[in-house]
Amino acid sequence: MTANVSSLDNRTFNKLKRLYIFALSAIAISVIISQLFVRIYLDDQQSDSTVINVAGRQRMLSQKITKEMLLISTQSNTQHKIDLKNQLKVTLNLWKTSHIGLQNGNDSIKLPGENSETIVLMFKTISPYYQSILTAANTVIKSIESHPKTASNLLKNQTKIVEENEGKFLQLMDKIVNQYNIEANAKVERLRNLELLLMLISLTVLLAEFIFIFWPSAKFVKTTIKRLLKSETAALKIARDADILREKNENSVKELRKLNEVMDQTLLFARINSNGSIIHIGDKFSKLFKIPHFKEGLKFSEVLSIHQREQEVIDNLLAQHSKLGWQGEVKATKKDNTSIWLEMYIIPFYGINEKSEFLIISSDITKRKSAQLEVEKLSNERYEEKMNQQKIIASKIIENQEKEQNRIAKDIHDGIGQMLTGLKFNLESINPKEVEKTNVKVEYLKELSSNIIQGVRTATFNLAPPELGDYGIIPALTKLTQELNKFTNKKIEFYNKTDFDQRLDSLVEINIYRITQEAINNAIKYAQSSHIIVTLSHSQNILSITIDDNGVGFDINNNKNKSKESGGMGMMFMKERISYINGRFFVDSSPENGTRITLNIPI
Repeated sequence: MTANVSSLDNRTFNKLKRLYIFALSAIAISVIISQLFVRIYLDDQQSDSTVINVAGRQRMLSQKITKEMLLISTQSNTQHKIDLKNQLKVTLNLWKTSHIGLQNGNDSIKLPGENSETIVLMFKTISPYYQSILTAANTVIKSIESHPKTASNLLKNQTKIVEENEGKFLQLMDKIVNQYNIEANAKVERLRNLELLLMLISLTVLLAEFIFIFWPSAKFVKTTIKRLLKSETAALKIARDADILREKNENSVKELRKLNEVMDQTLLFARINSNGSIIHIGDKFSKLFKIPHFKEGLKFSEVLSIHQREQEVIDNLLAQHSKLGWQGEVKATKKDNTSIWLEMYIIPFYGINEKSEFLIISSDITKRKSAQLEVEKLSNERYEEKMNQQKIIASKIIENQEKEQNRIAKDIHDGIGQMLTGLKFNLESINPKEVEKTNVKVEYLKELSSNIIQGVRTATFNLAPPELGDYGIIPALTKLTQELNKFTNKKIEFYNKTDFDQRLDSLVEINIYRITQEAINNAIKYAQSSHIIVTLSHSQNILSITIDDNGVGFDINNNKNKSKESGGMGMMFMKERISYINGRFFVDSSPENGTRITLNIPI
């Protein structure tokens, strides 16, 4: 009985094996046939693409032949004419080769030469124009090769022939290209129909295999499973003996799984290849960087940061420490642009098949790092607070000075204005009948009014120059040097070396003006100088002003000078103002070379 069952099983399995081999062979043959047909059509399409490209190029080459012949016919220089002839010869050969290849085929330029009857008739139609252009071009080439100084009349006649035939050639060539394109599209449509037919055949084969092979096989498998279930009782005794060993193995597997889960959930754990792509990433790592689905080949640096610079840092760490490993702090950026800090251990090891890998174990130290950065920030803020207090003090000093000067300017202006008004009334009260008294009084009043007006102009200019508010620092400094040049016996000049014409913040401009004014006044009062030069220049970020004088100078290292008015209050005044606008102040002075004051202001 057992022998009969075994024989029956063998016959059944052999039959199934033959059916499966037949089914798989049928599928394989249908796939191979489909691929062969598709390959043939694709090769044909590639040839069509080359033919259309070459046919389209023929139009360009015919235009190039016409252009080169026109250049030859108008060229008087013999050497240039020969060079153009050589270019024409190359163009003509390519044009001729392509034209013949399109009709008869050419292996060098991959032209099959298999044309439809329509295209053959089109080439016959275009042939006279082609021959006329070819003959005229060859005539020009041979004439120049035999007689480089060929008369231009002969060349122009041949060129005219080319021009007359070129237009018709281009029109007919356009039709040929269009016909090639129509035939190529027809082949594509046939390929679509063939693909559909092959797909239907493949589906039919699959359906037949399901009905006659797979469905009977499923029934046989179902019967076999029933027999195996009946045999299960006989195998229970053996299974009991194996249960003990299996239970031990399961416990070991559970312990390993628990250990793996603990590592995934408690540590930022990952395994990566030597090229930086991830092999495995722990749950905590995945949740921290919000990776819902792990993608094979994903770069570890791309998980840790969205910024390219941070990614390059991580990749460099892996490359530089591939042998000895590394431990340190790494900055990362999540997808929501949140920055975090990791204390990372890079441990190199050799995994399966002795391939180099990295074990990455990290911990989130963002809070600790934030506290450290906060301490540094507080230290910086204390320093900035101290600096801001100094600036506020300086600002108050400067503000009070400006208010005081504006008040004085207003008082002078109002007082002298009232005097001028009284002067006007006195002028109106003059009696024209008293000629002598009137003349004397008028002359006196004219001189008095001129002095008063000049005093008003000088006082208001020194205290609140209108050019500064209206036009900026350059006109104000120009006016300052001009006015001081008039009222003093000094030679005072101003140079704008780099043609600076920008407007700055009003506080910056008034401080630059006051520092420059103070420096010039010090040079006039204390330096005993005869020449003072103010020079302004600028770069992209810095405005620089220098005030040079040829005076007696002073020793800037001598403490006694600091107590004098020239080097004491004046210098302190200028330093306070320059600090207020975040600039820098330099003094270079000696008894032999005079004094130079330099101002550097950020713009």
